[in-house]
Amino acid sequence: MAKKVAIVLTPGFADWEYALIAGVGGPFYGLEVAFFAPQAGTLRSQGGLTVEVEKSVAELADWRPEVLVVVGGTLWETERAPDIRALLNEQSQRGATLAGICGGTLALARAGLLNGRAHTSNAAEFLTGNVEGYSGQRHYVASAAAVVDDRVITAPGSAPVSFTTAVFRAAGLDEETLRQFGAMLAAEHTVGETARA
Repeated sequence: MAKKVAIVLTPGFADWEYALIAGVGGPFYGLEVAFFAPQAGTLRSQGGLTVEVEKSVAELADWRPEVLVVVGGTLWETERAPDIRALLNEQSQRGATLAGICGGTLALARAGLLNGRAHTSNAAEFLTGNVEGYSGQRHYVASAAAVVDDRVITAPGSAPVSFTTAVFRAAGLDEETLRQFGAMLAAEHTVGETARA
């Protein structure tokens, strides 16, 4: 049975933060990936892509994913940010892994999930400046890559590859597949300057 990965999008979602999870995890690695939004309907991404999200986060609990991914976007830094604290805590209590990248880490912090775990984000000030009640400063790790602790994955917006790898690992992909995935995406950085025709 395919492992389930739920991806939560909000208006103005960051295009690059979920693309590898959905574009590689489903078609190539057999994961069952589904998208959810605070309210089902049409969303426009940060890059201008218009998408139709058919399921609301209210339907996510019944779907019972192994991993719940909260994608970033500038909405999380505003007063219009959706309140998904109860959903995140319910999914954590039932044993799901929770993953937040960029602004998605703010949702995890608001749910209190980062106060006692090692975690990262865009910067420590990004969390302290946007989340009232955040008290996880001593557990903050200044990291360019994803950080994983006790079924919680966090990453800055500049780390979609390590974030995706951590999500894939939480969804049960084997270490050899993860190694190949990382090597494939790192290959272009090993050739030095851009090749010229």
